[in-house]
Amino acid sequence: MSVLTIKGLTHIFDSKTLFDDADLSVNNGEHIGVVGLNGAGKSTFMNIITGRLSQDAGEVKWLNTARWGYLDQHADIDRNRTVMEYLQGSFDHLFELNRQLEEIYASMAEETDMDKLDRLVNKSAVMQERLDESGFYDLDSKIKKVANGLGVNNFGYDTVIGNLSGGQRAKLMLSKLLLEELDVMLLDEPTNFLDLEQIDWLKKYLDAFKGTFILISHDTAFLNNVCKIIVNIENGMIKKYWGNYDAFLLQHEQNARQYADSYERQQREIKKMEDYIARNKARAATAGMANSRKKMLDRIDVLQKPVSFEKPTFNFPYTLLVTKHMLEVKDLSVGYDGKAILPPISFSMGSTTKLWLRGTNGMGKTTILKTIMKRLPSISGSFSFNINSKINYIEQDLQFRSKEINATTFMNETFPKMSQKEIRTQLAKVGIKNDLATKFISNLSGGEQVKIKLCALMQKESNILILDEPTNHLDVSAKEALFEALSAYEGAIILVSHEPLYAEKLCDTVFDIEFR
Repeated sequence: MSVLTIKGLTHIFDSKTLFDDADLSVNNGEHIGVVGLNGAGKSTFMNIITGRLSQDAGEVKWLNTARWGYLDQHADIDRNRTVMEYLQGSFDHLFELNRQLEEIYASMAEETDMDKLDRLVNKSAVMQERLDESGFYDLDSKIKKVANGLGVNNFGYDTVIGNLSGGQRAKLMLSKLLLEELDVMLLDEPTNFLDLEQIDWLKKYLDAFKGTFILISHDTAFLNNVCKIIVNIENGMIKKYWGNYDAFLLQHEQNARQYADSYERQQREIKKMEDYIARNKARAATAGMANSRKKMLDRIDVLQKPVSFEKPTFNFPYTLLVTKHMLEVKDLSVGYDGKAILPPISFSMGSTTKLWLRGTNGMGKTTILKTIMKRLPSISGSFSFNINSKINYIEQDLQFRSKEINATTFMNETFPKMSQKEIRTQLAKVGIKNDLATKFISNLSGGEQVKIKLCALMQKESNILILDEPTNHLDVSAKEALFEALSAYEGAIILVSHEPLYAEKLCDTVFDIEFR
């Protein structure tokens, strides 16, 4: 049974055709991963099927009885509620049923008419049975089983949402979505703020999920584990592939070659017809034939030019420093408002150490980075960089002065001595070229925004890079290009990453963040 049907979807965004008469059918129980290059339209696709954005043409139709929900990590939620109150909101219908039942019990205590009392007793029995079958009286246990798997317990169920970080709120929203037991879940980068243990838990949860889910992710290992179908957005089309991500790659490569061949054949045929028309339209003897060819040409369904993919290039300038003491961390305690969130930590790095700061408990890694970058005060202990260290740092959150500026303005404000030509050249290296460089940052994909931040890092010499989830939002080719640049970098690296295969290949040292 189809739970979502898309027919003739057409949408143009900022003069770029993202979808051109595209079709897709999603059936009950399908586990789907959505892939495509940065800027191909994956998030736009989600916004259209959730009704947040209107398509220019075509039909998007949900099955009337389907209950679906969307993980929107940027949604505005009531920050005055506690974590548990928010999670209990997944069961508002049960709490309302319980409230009505209590009202009936109160009425029963005052009712003297036996017929009315019998009706109330029967009604209350039905409602009580519904509550019992739903597990209403064990809800807190049910909530914690899911929320603990995603690390929510680490920041406390009595915590007010307004005191949570963006990553913690994202985990909270994902927990609530899972608890709602929907027919269809729409998940946009659900692993971005999860640690390895939590990603493993989510893999098992999604694999066992009986309903349908559609998820966007650039974590290919995650896609391979949880998806049985891959939907690729490319050339204005939405194409469905059966199998996991690896199977998709094989099929896609073959299809891409066939499409390119078809496009070239069609272009040659069009060129021949245009040449014939141009040569013969002015001669009376051949004008009829030329006109006939023109009508044939007008009826051709012209294929879009295949996406001309150009791999981005990253390069991080290095300034020489040879030392065994690039960074010394001794009994450092980190946290907020004077309250430590981890036991004291100690580690040291040399000038060529590539360290993976790994954690499985969902808290602490970003706080450690912000502390050693002096964005947060330490609680106790010490840390010291070599006096000749030059640090480049990229934060996990995509923060800009304003999302209503463009990439060239951002680079000009950050590096005022660079000429416009130099700025355009540097942005083009990372794939931000032509109109992408002048669009508002709010109109760019998450991957394109990350590329702008990485472009800024490329303009400063350093001997240590501190990178907090740098691969978040990047497509596969961009991640590969970044890996090549980081592997070639001669200085030290501190990396926070939830992608173990990526981090293990890049780093020679692992420091585990653990509660003890």
